[in-house]
Amino acid sequence: MLLAKLRGQVLEANLELARRSLVLSTFGNASGVAREEGVIVIKPSGLSYAGMKPEDLVVTDLYGRVMEGVLRPSSDLPTHAVLNWVFPAIKGIAHTHSECATAWAQARETIPCFGTTHADYFHGPIPLTETMNHEEIEAECEANTGEMIVRAFRAWRDGG
Repeated sequence: MLLAKLRGQVLEANLELARRSLVLSTFGNASGVAREEGVIVIKPSGLSYAGMKPEDLVVTDLYGRVMEGVLRPSSDLPTHAVLNWVFPAIKGIAHTHSECATAWAQARETIPCFGTTHADYFHGPIPLTETMNHEEIEAECEANTGEMIVRAFRAWRDGG
């Protein structure tokens, strides 16, 4: 089995999302990247968190092509792949569906910096992506989601 240590870390990250009620049903996931090996390890699509094992995780190359695993990788893999390519400092990604974060996102408002704990990890308001148009949703929605996140963070970084 490829990358036993990374599989264990990704499994634990996924289970922690469930323990903290940051995911709903099978929605949401965590992935990890091993850049030297050129791989991403990610939760399979639709798999319950209960009873998930390291061997259930899917190993893909950095383009999202499956290298190991019998289950289908998360449908969010293209988003993770884009972010891993553009931001080389990323070592892992967590995608949640927590009630508060989902409700806030639906309100289409940035999350302002309310205190030092937020400021310790993120300086200023957390930016929003633009709203995707119909064509972006219909054509590679998940990869376009990654591109939207990249644009939002670049605009934030550049002060725009």
